[in-house]
Amino acid sequence: MEITCINCPVGCRLSVEMEGGQVVSVTGNTCPRGVTYAKQECVDPLRMVTAVVPVEGSAMPLSVKTRTPIPKKQIAACMQALAGLTLRAPVAAGSVVLADVCGTGVDVIATKSVG
Repeated sequence: MEITCINCPVGCRLSVEMEGGQVVSVTGNTCPRGVTYAKQECVDPLRMVTAVVPVEGSAMPLSVKTRTPIPKKQIAACMQALAGLTLRAPVAAGSVVLADVCGTGVDVIATKSVG
C-alpha cells in the first residue's frame, strides 16, 4: 500500500506492507515519524473533527473541534451528535460543549468565546 505521510511538510511517499491486519514494514520515510504515522493510518486512522453549532440568540454559529483526533469511522456519528446540539451563551473558548463524543473519550470544545 502506498500512502503520503502528513506529519511534516516533506510529505514522504511511504510503502507499507501489511500482513494479517498489521503493519510489518514501512519504507520511504525520512524520519521516524513516518513509521508512526503509517502504523496508525493503516491500522486505525484518526482525524480531528471541526464543525459549527448554533448558539441561541446569536446570528453566528460557534466553531468547535474535537480536543484530540477520533477514530475515522466515528466521524459521521460525531457530526450527527453535533447536528443536534444548540448552545446557550456565554461559551468560553476551550470549554467542553460535548463530553465524550460518541463514547470515544474525546471532548468537543469551543474554539472561540461567545458572550
